[in-house]
Amino acid sequence: MRSSNNQIFIASDHAGFAMKKILAQHLIGLGAEVIDLGTQTEESVDYPDYAVKLARTMEPIPSARGILVCGTGIGMSITANRHMHIRAALCNSLEYARLAREHNDANVLVLGARFISEKLAREIVDTFLQTPFAAGRHSIRVEKLSRA
Repeated sequence: MRSSNNQIFIASDHAGFAMKKILAQHLIGLGAEVIDLGTQTEESVDYPDYAVKLARTMEPIPSARGILVCGTGIGMSITANRHMHIRAALCNSLEYARLAREHNDANVLVLGARFISEKLAREIVDTFLQTPFAAGRHSIRVEKLSRA
């Protein structure tokens, strides 16, 4: 599977379902191709299933970007970061999103739907997607993450 630069994978558990739908519509409005990996209802599901699905879908696509949403973002972050090619960052602010991209070349944004507003979530997504990796001294550190 190949990914274009405007393709974004997105997944959530039941707690993040409503915010995932809002963010998917926001991304589509920005011209992104959104690949929704579930869940598709607010019926209780296990968050690791969706974080793993996103991570496995992204694995063969080095340039892939993803968004995970659950209640706190903590469980999704833990699960996603077990995959060597994933650099998932739980971001609660615009500054976290900017630094996650600039310093860590994060390729997955994780959001906690119970702790941020819809407006802030959209702004965090925009910041995350618009911020380039600074490279330079940070490249060595990111390379080490892939070997950890």
